[in-house]
Amino acid sequence: MKHVSILIPQGHFSLVNVEGTHQILSWVNEYLEQTDRQPLFKIQLVGLSKVTTQTNGLFTINPEVLLNEVTNTDLVILPAVHGDLESILKQNSELIPWIIKQYKNGAEVVSYCIGSFMLAATGLLNGRPCSTHWRTANEFRRLFPEVHLMDDKIMTEADGIYTSGGAYSFTNLLIYLVEKYAGRDVAITASKTFMIDIDRHSQSPFIMFAGQKTHQDEVVLNAQQYIEQYFPNKITVDELSENFSVGRRTFERRFKKATSNTVVEYIQRVKIEAAKKQLESGRKTVSEVMYDVGYTDTKAFRDVFKKVTGLSPVEYRNKYNKEAIMLQ
Repeated sequence: MKHVSILIPQGHFSLVNVEGTHQILSWVNEYLEQTDRQPLFKIQLVGLSKVTTQTNGLFTINPEVLLNEVTNTDLVILPAVHGDLESILKQNSELIPWIIKQYKNGAEVVSYCIGSFMLAATGLLNGRPCSTHWRTANEFRRLFPEVHLMDDKIMTEADGIYTSGGAYSFTNLLIYLVEKYAGRDVAITASKTFMIDIDRHSQSPFIMFAGQKTHQDEVVLNAQQYIEQYFPNKITVDELSENFSVGRRTFERRFKKATSNTVVEYIQRVKIEAAKKQLESGRKTVSEVMYDVGYTDTKAFRDVFKKVTGLSPVEYRNKYNKEAIMLQ
């Protein structure tokens, strides 16, 4: 039987991650027993104190065991944590060496959403792929440059370390783990029971691009504002560097450092975000939207749109436009 340690951090953490994981893995055990098979998981809530109350004071969890009582485990689950990272790490300093020790002893480790920040603090993610909530991607890159962040992915897996993207995408990772440990048939049944879309691997359609403006480079900020104002026009890197009196190579380097995008990528993402909004709420055809955001080549527009969102413009409209949904 596989021992599962669902960690209960101090401070503010995702109760949904904790309860959802416990519920789905418990269901797997029950389903296996109903089909004359042995239960697979021994699930325990593992905490730093016997009574753990979230900082918002709304919920209290009573972990079944304390951290120092678990000497060996097979699977460590780290829920999303919220708040200032420095404070979170200070409150949960005992978790870091414990997670490292368990991994070195053969345990697999899972982090959900922005729990990836705490997992990255262990150093175990260095050189490995990782997903997190798309809203925190730039902050993650700044704090953990040695981690290969894949913010478009619903989940990542490498060397027994798993991460999930934003919010409820943890359920997709859970179904993936159920398939790995219990088989495809159990995973399919679980996905149908809990109404979770099996085999979904990208969170690109859910990303709302608002520009990365938490940096302090005034030239780049001005360039971003210019792009967002004039994106329907043809904007070149030479034009931008000349407008802001910075050499092209220096401008490109500063822009990439500040925004984590090249200038061309940023222009594309601004255009596609505008196109997404029109496709979600308007009645214009895909061709009309394409021209509105500054594209004249249908294939180029479709290719860039799919690269950014994971869907074609038609697929995106059919999925998110209320009128298009009603006609299906």
